[in-house]
Amino acid sequence: AVCSASRTALLTGCYPNRVSIQGALGPSANHGIHPDESTLAEVLKPRGYATGIYGKWHLGHLPEFLPTRHGFDDYFGLPYSNDMWPKHPTAKFPDLPLIEGEKNIELNPDQSKLTTQYTERAVKFIEQNQARPFFLYVPHAMPHVPLFVSSKYSGKSKNGLYGDVIAEIDWSVGQILATLKRLNLDEQTLVIFTSDNGPWLSYGHHAGSAGSLREGKGTAWEGGVRVPCVMRWPGRIPSNTTCNELTATIDVLPTLAR
Repeated sequence: AVCSASRTALLTGCYPNRVSIQGALGPSANHGIHPDESTLAEVLKPRGYATGIYGKWHLGHLPEFLPTRHGFDDYFGLPYSNDMWPKHPTAKFPDLPLIEGEKNIELNPDQSKLTTQYTERAVKFIEQNQARPFFLYVPHAMPHVPLFVSSKYSGKSKNGLYGDVIAEIDWSVGQILATLKRLNLDEQTLVIFTSDNGPWLSYGHHAGSAGSLREGKGTAWEGGVRVPCVMRWPGRIPSNTTCNELTATIDVLPTLAR
């Protein structure tokens, strides 16, 4: 129910504790994803897939742990959480790097631009790889606190800043889906939309809601680990169907591999 551990399960299909990723890795961490573990990108790349990630990585910030060393052809984003920066109110962090490939291209970037930048990169990646299989991973920095939103959506929601942020993520998903449709890739593309953990309830109205579920992020109650998940694959997944079986992001890699 926390960032680095849940991303480990998603990308490796392994229990995070077994592969020594626990909690949330920070800029002082000298470890990260192990070279012996195969990521989703490393499973798909030998099958001819182009692989790209645009967003938050959080599996190690040192060069040997970056996405480009673990199966991804292209990377643009933050190496860890967007609150691990000098302006954090209770902890002193170093400058937050924005990374392209393996190069720090900006320190403490304007976070109001991130959702748009990640979306634009994702759309470009699809356009560039439309003639081949591709694996696109878009782990948005938002709505992790601190919240930032572009001028396009600032003040537009009735639900305050959090609502504005969610509206912009909705826009991002719409841009990606529209690109797939425009390029006639709809029926060839499985889209998975989910979250890494429940709402961070200690941040009040900046946290979202787990509805009727107990607690949120950082706990093993259902509100911490049970999250929305929508899968879309026209012609393969029947519309308006619901899966009531227990499933988890740790299942994604073996499912896609099969």
